[in-house]
Amino acid sequence: SLYGKVLRGWALSMQGQRAETLTQIHQGMTFYRATWAEQFPLHQLALLAEAYGNVGQAADGLRLVVKALATENKRGERYYKAELYRLKGELTLAGVRDSGLGAGEEKSPKSEVRSPTSQNTASPLLTPDPQGEAEMCFRQALEISRRQHAKSLELRASVSLASLWQSQGKGVEARTLLEDIYRWFTEGFDTKDLQEAAALLCALGSTVESTGSRQRTTGDGQPAAAGERVE
Repeated sequence: SLYGKVLRGWALSMQGQRAETLTQIHQGMTFYRATWAEQFPLHQLALLAEAYGNVGQAADGLRLVVKALATENKRGERYYKAELYRLKGELTLAGVRDSGLGAGEEKSPKSEVRSPTSQNTASPLLTPDPQGEAEMCFRQALEISRRQHAKSLELRASVSLASLWQSQGKGVEARTLLEDIYRWFTEGFDTKDLQEAAALLCALGSTVESTGSRQRTTGDGQPAAAGERVE
């Protein structure tokens, strides 16, 4: 099925399997070209965009996200809007990194799968302040997820923004932001999103303690007392 191909392509991209990922993306994009306007689910489009970014084609992923946001506004779909803005920020930053990695090397035209919006279109990566653009996207993702009480999406947006702030030397702000949402969770600490949040909190100087299935943080670097809920 199409959804199976999209999920497989995304999963392969998370494992760094570029060639197989591009094959799956190509099959998904073939369907995209034929059915985008009315039928292509925005969640699947977001997975395709993320997969592009994972294999070093952030520009194509970013074009898809920009298109998805425009279509989301037209359709009136709001449930994935926060994640689309977060991906837009991540792909904006990834595009800058990708452009540096390929210096002096040309991509093989056979290995690159272009998005249907890439032809005759100025790259959305051409921004004078990519970090500022990304921060604005992460803030929008945070605002939307908080308004929707979508805690998982708020966590993702917080990790993205905290990572950016960490790279800018804003460690205190980053830690405060991430601690606030991380403390809300009482389970699921073996999931990828919470593991990434915990790792970033440790890097920012917070103590992340595990007691059974419960993990907690304290901003002063001291572990929380057993049975204590950190507020």
